[in-house]
Formats: sequence, structure tokens, C-alpha cells
Amino acid sequence: MKIEAYGQAAKTRWRTEATNGQTVSSSGDAFSSHGQADRAGNAFEQGAAKANFEVYADRGGTFRWRATARNGHTVASSGESFANRSNAKRAAENVQAKARGASAPQ
Repeated sequence: MKIEAYGQAAKTRWRTEATNGQTVSSSGDAFSSHGQADRAGNAFEQGAAKANFEVYADRGGTFRWRATARNGHTVASSGESFANRSNAKRAAENVQAKARGASAPQ
């Protein structure tokens, strides 16, 4: 997985991509610069093992996951929706397990 900052000033976000290019997670907030987004993405990568991952049904009736920090703030969410709760849970577990191996683009 790799971490990438994208967007423009005041609307910059981060996302992690799998080796196949699929977005598997993205930031919970927008940041004012690419540097801030990079730092937040790296903080998620380092703290993913301790984050609380929650699966929920979205308004469309599909399932997503979100990761929250100890203070309850959403720090990341799924890059896609899933047809059932078990697939969303499996995706969250995969991101949590692999986040520590993520790398920022060089």
C-alpha cells in the first residue's frame, strides 16, 4: 500500500492505494496543504493498529468502515462501499493489518 496526498490547498486529503491502484482508505478530513495531509496519512499508518475500526450501513444500504482515534474523531474511511457487513469488516481488517507497511510516494 502507498499513501498519497491529493487535492488543492484547503481541500487536500490523503488516501492509501493497494498495489493494483484501488483506493482502500481515505482521510476523514481535508487539510490546508499536501504536507499536512502527508503527516496525517503517516500518523494513520503508524496508529492504525490502535485505531477503533467500525463497520456501518450507509444511506444507500451498503456497508462501509471508518477508523476513529481515541478521541472519537474519524481519521480514515473505506475507499468503497461493500454489499455486506462481512466484506466491509474483512476490508477494514486488511487495511488495519497492512497500514504499517504503507509507504509515502518518493
